[in-house]
Amino acid sequence: MPINGAQIYYENAGSGPETIVFAHGLLCNTRLFDYQVAAFKDRYRCITFDFRGQGQSEVTRSGYDMDTLTEDAAGLIRALDAGPCHFVGLSMGGFVAMRLALRQPELVRSLMLLSTSADAEPRENLFPYKLMCFIARWISMRLVAGRVKDLMFGKKFQTDPAREAEREVWRQRFFANNRVGATRAAKAVLSRLPVYDQIGAIRVPTLIIVGEDDIATKPEKARRIHERIAGSKLVLIPGSGHTVTVEEPAAVNAAVMDFLNSQ
Repeated sequence: MPINGAQIYYENAGSGPETIVFAHGLLCNTRLFDYQVAAFKDRYRCITFDFRGQGQSEVTRSGYDMDTLTEDAAGLIRALDAGPCHFVGLSMGGFVAMRLALRQPELVRSLMLLSTSADAEPRENLFPYKLMCFIARWISMRLVAGRVKDLMFGKKFQTDPAREAEREVWRQRFFANNRVGATRAAKAVLSRLPVYDQIGAIRVPTLIIVGEDDIATKPEKARRIHERIAGSKLVLIPGSGHTVTVEEPAAVNAAVMDFLNSQ
């Protein structure tokens, strides 16, 4: 679908009087929320989409900054007549979610922020992450796969013999990323501006979820958001790293269901 100057891929599943829109994290796509869509599509209309440059959406020359991605998400919600929606954002999707709730609150019924931060990227991360981007773009994605795996998944998921096949699926999905789109998106994530001083203005019901073993956006980042957004609820997921929707889907789904039922 053409949105804001880019062809944006989306999927629409289920039906119901209310809609949940899911926004994925960096180096991922709509598949990040398969467990959630399966759990909620009987009661809600569930929309997942790929940000520009990732998944099946168009690799554009520009437009990877968080403000443009927020306009992309808003445009999709309007085009699909999905607002006001329950907006779920994981990591980069959470960066967009907070901006959407601040700037176009009429489109948001509630907010669910997973494994994300309202701060700028920590300075100590900038050089190693930019180096990873350079290697991935100009040499090989495979050379950074190990480090990306450790950032995205906790030790429990990585070492469980019963989930070896699942780990291989995600490994192949990582290698399937378009190198140009992925590195443009990563650079935009690294250069994002903070919104911490703004999020106190968010007034919609807000759920914050973070894995206790998340090293990409550590739990203290979630606590800072929780302290800033009045009335928000914070849920820590034991045994999970950054990609909570994949690593501990049952715990995430239970937290989301409790949150939605409380409204």
